[in-house]
Amino acid sequence: MASIEPGSPAAERDDERAEGRDEKGNETRRNAPPGPRVAGLQSYGLLYGSSSIMLELYGQIERVALTDATALIVGESGTGKELVARTIHAQSTRRDGPFIAVNCGAIPDDLIEAELFGHEKGSFTGAVQARDGHFEHARGGTLFLDEVTEMSLLHQVKLLRALESGEYYPVGSNEAIRGDVRIIAATNRDPVVAVKENALREDLMYRLAVFPLRAPPLRERERDRELLAQFFLSELNEENGTQKVFSKRALETVRNWSWPGNVRELKNAVYRAFILAEKTVEIAHPQLVPRVKKPVTQGDAMSVWIGTPLADAQKQIILGTLKYCGGDKRLAARTLGVSLKTLYNRLGSYGSEDGETSSPDEGESNADARDAG
Repeated sequence: MASIEPGSPAAERDDERAEGRDEKGNETRRNAPPGPRVAGLQSYGLLYGSSSIMLELYGQIERVALTDATALIVGESGTGKELVARTIHAQSTRRDGPFIAVNCGAIPDDLIEAELFGHEKGSFTGAVQARDGHFEHARGGTLFLDEVTEMSLLHQVKLLRALESGEYYPVGSNEAIRGDVRIIAATNRDPVVAVKENALREDLMYRLAVFPLRAPPLRERERDRELLAQFFLSELNEENGTQKVFSKRALETVRNWSWPGNVRELKNAVYRAFILAEKTVEIAHPQLVPRVKKPVTQGDAMSVWIGTPLADAQKQIILGTLKYCGGDKRLAARTLGVSLKTLYNRLGSYGSEDGETSSPDEGESNADARDAG
């Protein structure tokens, strides 16, 4: 049975792989996932992007996928680190095995060892029966450890031991189990800084980073921002049977904003704007959207259930925002990223639920136009 020891170093792609074929002449798994096509937008596995930094990442993924080496993906939140890991798995010889993703920061420290390695019956309070861990669940496939720097140093030692020996011990057991899993880890922190801050063992960092990869932030992917926004809008149009388009100002916002929340922030901004739009999608500049002065509390949050009809979701968001803004329609319109006229039109279609729904007078419209510009 294969261990979790790394394989040979990544080989250079030959001419056949460069043409999208393996050494036997078969087509390699570089087909894009199903979805709308956007002119100029390239894809690789689950990743999208045509910027030079993304093309470089695609090449690195293709090389590391040929091996069984551990890999460490470093990137800010929202850059798609798990998508990078899933793409590596899908291109590897383990593609037919399971892919198990574990967020190390979401598991209590006193449970993470049992979650990873499993436990025997009675090994701790509440262990009423033996249970396999994620190392066993991922047997024959890939185990993705996200936010690995959130693990305590004690448990990092046990992870390191499993990586070096290829064996692990379930909690409460003296019998070692030989592993058959490829480890890919990720962190949103600079691993060198994490080592200096005593959040990551240096020996574990070197052991994980046999092949380091960097998921670039969206601010470094200038060419991709508009292409990704168009892709997300095309997906929504396809799902909802609509033909909405971005306004010129929306595309300028997409191009010029740095998107500190990265692809996740951009995707959510497009989705939110899509819900609010009739035909033309507007994206308010995040820095220009006024912040309501009162503190946000849990009671101010609102949830829209998955499967809610688009019109109903839009209505909930508009009326909820108006209520949150204390009935101030101008503030609500700015917060929603729509014109005051659009807000009045929406409220008018909801009848008397909002109270006053008369259209703004000419002065308000002109003032709103100046603010929007």
